[in-house]
Amino acid sequence: MHFAVLTVIAVFITCGVYLLLDRTLLRIIIGLGLLSNGVNLALLASGGLGAGAAPILGQGNATIVDPLPQALILTAIVIGFGVTALLLTLAFASYQSQLSDDLEDLHGRLDDE
Repeated sequence: MHFAVLTVIAVFITCGVYLLLDRTLLRIIIGLGLLSNGVNLALLASGGLGAGAAPILGQGNATIVDPLPQALILTAIVIGFGVTALLLTLAFASYQSQLSDDLEDLHGRLDDE
């Protein structure tokens, strides 16, 4: 189980970094989303993947799960959604004004205008 989760984390982070190194804006945004999901999974795995009781008072001597990584992941998901929405809006506006989403084409256009 732990090996499968680590493999998924490695695939997400590897694909995310690969897409971040691309020249098109849409692939960069998708890569950022994959990288964010990989880091969220790594944070969840750091909280413990074993069976444990919910962190509620009165459970006795049962092993409880740490709720802090889950709260951090929830915050990261909300922030990641906002950043992705902003980046998609900026990429769409850039594509509408310049008719290209290739970063090499967009590199010198602002200096020429």
